Amino acid sequence: MKTTAQAASLEFPEPIVTDLQTGSMRENVRIERASKTIGQLRHVFLDEQARNSLDAETVVYAVEYWRPVSEGTEGGLYWGNSTIYPGVVGEEFFMTRGHFHARKNRAEYYVAVSGKGMLVLMDEHRHASAQEMSPGTTHYIPNRIAHRVVNIGDAPLTFLACWPSDAGHDYATIDEQGFSIRVMRRGERPEIVAQP
Repeated sequence: MKTTAQAASLEFPEPIVTDLQTGSMRENVRIERASKTIGQLRHVFLDEQARNSLDAETVVYAVEYWRPVSEGTEGGLYWGNSTIYPGVVGEEFFMTRGHFHARKNRAEYYVAVSGKGMLVLMDEHRHASAQEMSPGTTHYIPNRIAHRVVNIGDAPLTFLACWPSDAGHDYATIDEQGFSIRVMRRGERPEIVAQP
């Protein structure tokens, strides 16, 4: 058993602050940030002509994440958020690129904070479904499941995520094969459409 003095000598990551109303992370030193623009999402949307007609610098989604351990550390966890902005490419809502985990037996949690969306899930046999996301919905993404989030509303959709630090991302499979369902805007409503 360790005493308080012994425990204090161990290195523990200092906490960060996550705003649970917005999902944003306030600490700037250890928080990493990235975004994806229309120009960076070539061949993600079905209608390339429509994508090419939009401003290439338009941000589709942005992420913030905290990696308190090195990437690939077994048993570690990462924490982050994603915000998908409202918009459409042709008839398809703005969405994330989507991925499997590189280590296929790794799972993940998503918790919606604001906005309205759909979590698209697909297994390795291309069986797919979608779950509605709204503030407070908590989604467990099992291992071996590809996942993508679609903003179906008029406001930004923000969700928190927790995933293993050794999960990695397999974007290549989705780049090559896509998802077997898409969420399309039909009038003012989303519609799930099967893909070959």
